[in-house]
Amino acid sequence: MQRLLFVLAVFCSAVFCSILEIGRLNAADRPNVLIVTVDDMSCDSVGAFGCDLPGTTPNMDALAKTALRFSHAHVQVGNCMPSRNVMWSGRFPHNNGVEGFYQVKEPSYQVLCDYAQQAGYYTAIRHKISHSTPYNPYPWDLELDSAPDGSKRHMKNAASYGDSVRQAIAAAEQADKPFCVMVNISDPHKPFYSQVRNGKDPHVPSLIFQPEQITTPGFLPEDAAISQELALYYSSVRRADDCLGQVLQALRESGHEQKTFVMFLSDHGMPLPFAKTQLYHHSTRTPLMVRWPKVTKPDTIEENHMVSAVDFIPTLAEVMQFDVPTDLDGRSFAAVLRDETQADRNFIVKEYNENSGSKRNPMRAIETKDYLYLFNPWSNGKLIMATATNGTQTWKRMKSLASSDPKIAARVRLMEYREVEELYHVGSDPDCLVNLINDPEHELAAQKLRSQLATHMEKTKDPLRSIFDQRDDRQLLQQFMDEAQAQADERRKQRKAKQVKPKNESKPAVKKGKKFFTWNAVSRGSDILVTISYELPTTADEVALIVTLKSAKNKRLQRHQAEILGTGTKQFTFAMPDGETPASLKLAAYIGPDYQRNWQYENESVVKLIQSP
Repeated sequence: MQRLLFVLAVFCSAVFCSILEIGRLNAADRPNVLIVTVDDMSCDSVGAFGCDLPGTTPNMDALAKTALRFSHAHVQVGNCMPSRNVMWSGRFPHNNGVEGFYQVKEPSYQVLCDYAQQAGYYTAIRHKISHSTPYNPYPWDLELDSAPDGSKRHMKNAASYGDSVRQAIAAAEQADKPFCVMVNISDPHKPFYSQVRNGKDPHVPSLIFQPEQITTPGFLPEDAAISQELALYYSSVRRADDCLGQVLQALRESGHEQKTFVMFLSDHGMPLPFAKTQLYHHSTRTPLMVRWPKVTKPDTIEENHMVSAVDFIPTLAEVMQFDVPTDLDGRSFAAVLRDETQADRNFIVKEYNENSGSKRNPMRAIETKDYLYLFNPWSNGKLIMATATNGTQTWKRMKSLASSDPKIAARVRLMEYREVEELYHVGSDPDCLVNLINDPEHELAAQKLRSQLATHMEKTKDPLRSIFDQRDDRQLLQQFMDEAQAQADERRKQRKAKQVKPKNESKPAVKKGKKFFTWNAVSRGSDILVTISYELPTTADEVALIVTLKSAKNKRLQRHQAEILGTGTKQFTFAMPDGETPASLKLAAYIGPDYQRNWQYENESVVKLIQSP
C-alpha cells in the first residue's frame, strides 16, 4: 500500500511538473507586444491610407508594407481620454465610466495593464499615461516619460521615443519576461510644429510642409489662412512619423522584431473642425495596422470587415493568451488577422459625451461602409457645442468667412448647433457634407440604422436609450440634457471638493513664483496666441489652468480655462480687443483654485506680446 502511494505521488508530481513546463513553453511562445498610437491624426493623413501630399509618412508607409492594414477601422470617441479608455478596457464610455476627462478611482473592471501583467508580461508606457487608464498613477511596471537619470523626456522629441523603447525592452529582459509596451506619440496634437516660444522649435520634423503644398480636406473650406494651419498640422504629422521611425528602429536593434506583435493607430481625427470632438467619418476612422509575425500577411489590405477600438482587448487576449470577462462590449477580430471570415462585422457604433471642461454634448452614431447616422439629443437650436477645435485658426477663419459666404455660414451653423439627427452616405460623401435625414430616398436606410442603434443601446445599457425613441420630443430631450449636465457639474464639484482642506484646517499660503509653467504670447494680426508649457507634480489631480487677458488698467477683457494634468502644453487664442495694441495689454495666469488644496501659482506680471513678422 505504501509503495502504491509512493508510485501515485511520483506520477502526480511528474504530471504537475509537465503541466508547469507546458505553461512555461506557452508563455515563452507568446509574442511580445508593441502598441504605438499617435495623437489627433486623421486616417487619410497617412500615405498608405490615401494621403495625396507626398512625404507625409514614410515610416508609417514602410510599416504598412510589412503589416495588415484595415480600410474600415474606427475608434469609438472623437476625443482623447474617453477614446483611449475604450481601447484598453474593451468597454464603451457609458460602461467604463470615463465619459470625459476625469479619473475613475475605483473601477470595477480591469484594463490592458492588468491583463498583461497577470499573463506574465512586463508592462511599460510612454506618454498619455493619465489618459490610457481609468486613474493615475496606475501600476505599470515602468513609466517612460523620464529617462533613467531622472530627466524629463520631451513629448515632441523623436529620438526620445526610441530611447524609451530601448529602456523598456532592456527592463523586460532583465525581468526575464515578454514585454507589453505602449508608446503614445504626442504629435500631431497641438501645439503644432513651431507653435512654441518665439517660434523657435528645437524639435524640427525631417520635412516641413508649406501652405501652397496643401490639399485642403473636403470638410474644410479652401482658404489661405486654413492652409497655413494645415501646413503646420502636416509638418507635425511628419514629426509623428519621425517618432515612429525611432520606435521601430529600436525594436529592430533589440533583436525582438520577429517575435513582436505590433499594432499602430491614431486615437481620433485631426484637431480641426468637423474632425476632433465629433463622430463624423473622419473623426473616428483610424489607420489601424497590425503586424503579427507568422500570422498576418505583409502589405495586405483588409476591406471586408469593420473593426473598432472596443474590440482591441478581446483581440489582444487571443494574441497574448489571457482570459477576459464575458461582459466586455467588444469581441475579438483575431480571426480576421488570420485571414479568416468573421460574421457580423458590417457596422460599428460610436459615442461622445463631454469635453475636458465637463460640458455635455452627448452623441451616438452608427456607421456602415455606406452610411453614417448620428443622434444628437443636445441639439435644440440654442446650445452651442463646446468643442476642442473652437480655438483653432481654421475655425476662427471659418467664422469670419461666414459673414460673406452662405455655404460656409451653413457649415458654421451645423458645427455650432447641429441637428437632432444626421444621415450621410459616406460611401460617396465621406466628408459628410450633405445631410440626407429628410431625403425620402434614404428613409429606409435611416430606419434600419435607427433600429440597429437602438438594439445596440439596449444591449449595452446605454442611458440614452430611454430617450432615443422620443427624439422628436424636444421638451423631453431638454429635460434629459438638464439632468445630464447637472450630474456632470456635480461630479466636477465633488472632484474639486476632494482637493480642498476643511475650513477648520490650515491652508497653505499661495505660492507665488513657483515654476509650474512657462509661457509665451505672440500677436498675429487680430489674434493673440498664448502657449503655456506646464509640469505639475505627479501627485496632482487634474486641475484648472486659467489665463486672463487684461488691459493696462488691469480690467479683465477675456478669459480662457483648460483642465491640465501632469506635463504638457496648452494653447489659448485671444482676439485682439478693439482699440488695443499689444503694448497696452498684459496677461495673468494661475493654476487653481483647487490645486493641491488651494495652492496656486500666479503670474500677474506684464507679459509682452511678441508681434509676428
